[in-house]
Formats: sequence, structure tokens, C-alpha cells
Amino acid sequence: MELTTTVTVDEKHSVARVALAGALNTDTAPEFERRLLAVLDGNHELTVLDMKDLDYISSAGLRVIFKGAKRARAGGRRMAAANRKPHIDKVFEILKALPDMAVFANEQELDDYLDVMQARTRGK
Repeated sequence: MELTTTVTVDEKHSVARVALAGALNTDTAPEFERRLLAVLDGNHELTVLDMKDLDYISSAGLRVIFKGAKRARAGGRRMAAANRKPHIDKVFEILKALPDMAVFANEQELDDYLDVMQARTRGK
């Protein structure tokens, strides 16, 4: 599955909105990173990632998001995520609970776990 991104900018309120649709994974993360960092370099006070149509996220996608958040903070700006689906929200909950702890042997093990977890949450 591909990832599409749509960027809209509200100059009046200095907000950039990046809408994500599809899958943010190893294949799509590099292009998303390029686009996200370009938006963050625009010096908007707030960049919002709209995840309403995001169906899947892997560890590669999470890395890009965290890298973007770090870059925003370093520049005195903010980044936020909105409209997360329950299975995407679950991924963020897990990572928040274990912020500094490596609990997976490698990236593949993490992605396998995220696959199963998201599938279960979608199936509810």
C-alpha cells in the first residue's frame, strides 16, 4: 500500500497541516521524511499530522515522526498528531509507556509486533 500526503498551510495562523493516507512503512517513510522536513523548515509555529486516513504505521514511519518532532522542538516550534485511528493510537500508547526501553531484539521483531497489534485493534 502506498502513502499519500497532502500539505495545506494556514498562513494566518502559522499552521501547516500534513494529511496522511495509506501506509507509512519502510517503503514510504523516506519520501514522507523528505516532505515533512520541508514543511518543518517552513517555520510554521505548529505542524499537524492529520492521521484520519492513515491505515498502517511501522517503526520506520514512527522514526520519521519522532525525528520531525525533535526538529520542530529544536526550532522552538510544535508538532502534533490528530485524528488517529484506534490501531494507530495503540502504537503511540505503547511507545509512550516505554519511551526509553528497547523491548524488541531488532526492527523486524518490532514491525512484526506492530503488524499483529494493529490487525487485532482493527478487528475489534
